[in-house]
Amino acid sequence: MNEVISLINDTLWSYLLIGALVVCGLWFTWKTRGIQFRMTGEMFRVLTESAASKSKRAGDHGPVISSFQAYAVSVATRVGTGNLAGVATAITIGGPGAVFWMWMIALLGSATAFVESTLGQLFKQRHQDSFIGGPAYYIQKGLHCQWMAYLFAILITITFGLSYNSIQSNTICRAMQEAFGWSPIVVGIVLSAMALTIVFGGIHRIARVSSVLVPLMAIGYFILTVVIIAMNIQLMPHILKLIVTSAFGIDQSVGGAIGATIMNGVKRGLFSNEAGEGSAPNVAATATVSHPVKQGFIQALGVFTDTLLVCSCTAFVILISGLYNTPEMNGIALTQAAMDSEVGSFGPYFIAVAIFLFAFSSIIGNYYYGEANIRFMTSSRWALTIYRVLSGGVVVMFGALASLEIVWNLGDLFMALLTICNLIAIIALGKYAFWLLNDYWKQKKSGIKDPIFHKHQLPQIANDLECWDA
Repeated sequence: MNEVISLINDTLWSYLLIGALVVCGLWFTWKTRGIQFRMTGEMFRVLTESAASKSKRAGDHGPVISSFQAYAVSVATRVGTGNLAGVATAITIGGPGAVFWMWMIALLGSATAFVESTLGQLFKQRHQDSFIGGPAYYIQKGLHCQWMAYLFAILITITFGLSYNSIQSNTICRAMQEAFGWSPIVVGIVLSAMALTIVFGGIHRIARVSSVLVPLMAIGYFILTVVIIAMNIQLMPHILKLIVTSAFGIDQSVGGAIGATIMNGVKRGLFSNEAGEGSAPNVAATATVSHPVKQGFIQALGVFTDTLLVCSCTAFVILISGLYNTPEMNGIALTQAAMDSEVGSFGPYFIAVAIFLFAFSSIIGNYYYGEANIRFMTSSRWALTIYRVLSGGVVVMFGALASLEIVWNLGDLFMALLTICNLIAIIALGKYAFWLLNDYWKQKKSGIKDPIFHKHQLPQIANDLECWDA
């Protein structure tokens, strides 16, 4: 079974998905005139503004989830096992060059993330305890394609709420067993109990927990890795050369064939930053902002935070250690061993705690993506309750006991199917994101400090927009 899934994955990724991601990234970069490069300052300004203020914005009504809280939830799902275990797996299979392709897919993917999250905001709907939205909503309202909207809702619920949560749980249990010798069964039970406690609290509890955990874990991990890099700064020119030469097959003694290098770099990069996958728009839609583009900016910035910052730190530490060619090491075990070689016995313990915070925040964030789409498909409270038990309990325990290979292969398969579905939608609807970006910039140039959008500005789809009343 595992071999069949692996074969399907290789076919999808080799011949279809990599090309689609690159083409979409280039198209959105061109149409937005390189938004990820020319508007980085505005991204930081909007993020810091939202972190400092939780007041309601004009044009919306309902309980407030701030832009920063929505950003924290999306980063919580991005910054997880992909940054620690996923990077290690990519380097083990594809060589150091996989890191280069992770960077490339992040640079292009940032523009894709802007488009999909702006669309998520544009087509969001009011809900009893927050705004709600995502690709299923913009497919239904923007494309008027009910079957495709339901297909996406089913795929993302399986991918994030079930498949990805088994990966997060598997990595936590392996890290705890490696560092402390704790039984995966015991860790799985504790993890399930904690996850269930939070997911039954809904998006507000998830947002509050994420807004605390995400900055705490990211800053602590970043500081330690920067110290390690600084202590080995003389090796960095060699490390960077190694990454580039391996990426283009110039030095294949340190990795697999160039195809494996590219494929694993893109796969692990997408798993980590999620750009184009259709996940971030679900939480982007919950934020209360005055203009859809604002949340598009913030989610685009999240891609940089994840891949160019956190993933790069992990990659540098692994390559500095020189352990990436050790056959018996893979995943989180390799990251822990690399830390051990650089900071002593403290390293594996730190990574175990870090991966717990990283992956646990991902579990509760992943759960919400499924919840938003369960609510799209049905209003049944029983369906939501069953999903909560499956996502926070059953699947977490499955991941604790399953093998590393099966959970990652299942994750790759559903990630491919989900991404294809979302890319089709955002290519068709991208024109609205481009128009909104131009509108936002025109207002800024005219002296309006805080641009505002009303749905009458887009009369052709005004009837399809539930929010954004004048």
